[in-house]
Amino acid sequence: MKRFLAIYIGTAAAFEKWNQLDEAQRKAREAAGVEAWMGWGAKHASIIVDQGGPLGKTKRISPEGIADIKNVMTGYVILEAESHEAAAKLFENHAHFTHFPGESVEIMECLPMPEH
Repeated sequence: MKRFLAIYIGTAAAFEKWNQLDEAQRKAREAAGVEAWMGWGAKHASIIVDQGGPLGKTKRISPEGIADIKNVMTGYVILEAESHEAAAKLFENHAHFTHFPGESVEIMECLPMPEH
């Protein structure tokens, strides 16, 4: 099995649409979303290596120093799958964007370190 990092993506525009819902709508979608997300996690528990979670504020460190920045990454999970395509298919209709204001999930293979 190969290992993959899945990054949950959410933009300010998507969150703005979420905020346009009235409180009752948001709470209902949130409750359904949590249930769907937990169900997804239970269904795939055997291949989840690191459940991950939400991501906080970002600092960029470069030769120029340390700076506060914003990006669109909202969370992550690490899992195992037979292929990149198989890993991607696990996120079709995921609660991140079917219930919550997330825009997408980006999946990349965790490659082994080159041997010297």
